[in-house]
Amino acid sequence: MKKEESKVIAQKLQKIPNGTLSIERTQAGKNMGETCFSEQIQAVTTGKGRIELRNVYPGIEASFNTFFAPEIHFQHSALDSILEIHYCRNGRIGWNMRGGTAIYLGSGDLTVHSMACCADSAMMFPLGYSEGISISVDLKQLSSICPEFLRETGVQAERFQEHFCSGKPSAIPTCSELEHIFAPLFSVEASLRLPLLKLKVLELLIYLSCLKPREKELTQYFSQQTELIKEIHQQLTEHLEQRFTIEELSKQYLINTSTLKEVFKAVYGLPIATYMKEYRVHQAMKLLRETDATIADIAAQVGYETQGKFSKAFKDVTQVLPTKYRKNYQNPHSS
Repeated sequence: MKKEESKVIAQKLQKIPNGTLSIERTQAGKNMGETCFSEQIQAVTTGKGRIELRNVYPGIEASFNTFFAPEIHFQHSALDSILEIHYCRNGRIGWNMRGGTAIYLGSGDLTVHSMACCADSAMMFPLGYSEGISISVDLKQLSSICPEFLRETGVQAERFQEHFCSGKPSAIPTCSELEHIFAPLFSVEASLRLPLLKLKVLELLIYLSCLKPREKELTQYFSQQTELIKEIHQQLTEHLEQRFTIEELSKQYLINTSTLKEVFKAVYGLPIATYMKEYRVHQAMKLLRETDATIADIAAQVGYETQGKFSKAFKDVTQVLPTKYRKNYQNPHSS
């Protein structure tokens, strides 16, 4: 629960109204061709987001994506000859795709698939936000108009088609190679972003071409499982004053305990106990800032039997005691 990241994302999108996904093409991108895969997208959300498009090479388009929303539903043409690469820089993404497949990406993870896989899909953001990069590659165009440097490496469009566009999506966990490729794109000055992007797209395609099929994979889940976990999450977070055991939840939702724990961690990025401890503390932080309720009352509201247990958990997460936190951050107008 990276609250500071969330605030930064919200600040970046403060001028965009809720319910809006703004798609912006840079002037440099407009001058490079007619590729516009992302502009074909129809999206519906109660949150907000921005997609900044750039044409990198003929048939290759990149977008810098910033989303602040609980979820976004996407629709576009089902094009199995378009390779889609999506990198999650910050936040978490749960992506329910065609065929009932669900993929969950954390910071540094990457998914590769055809545009047919995500033609009618929903992205969920368990932390409420995400920031990353998408790259769309027209494999038909790549096979006929391949950048010279890429052609010299022996990279073949047919290989991408076979390995990444003929079935379920692939999901690659964070690693030093992906960090090396993508990290500079988020820190380079604006005037150098497109030249660097050209180099990094080539580097990424070479990296993917060298991967053996299913060599590195994140576990994929059925969307029915992840929807069930979302229901469990809702019950846990709406009833903080109660404590539910894994066994109780397993019986209530008819899911075995090991699957429950595994899928919850995949969706929300942490084991249930760790996640709920942090969630309870962050709710307590809000109450400490915005109300005059006693420490004991707040402890009870967020599910702690004693003030002592609450104070220990609070310090574990924040490194300060609740009394000190309230003194430093309480709104003077709270009531």
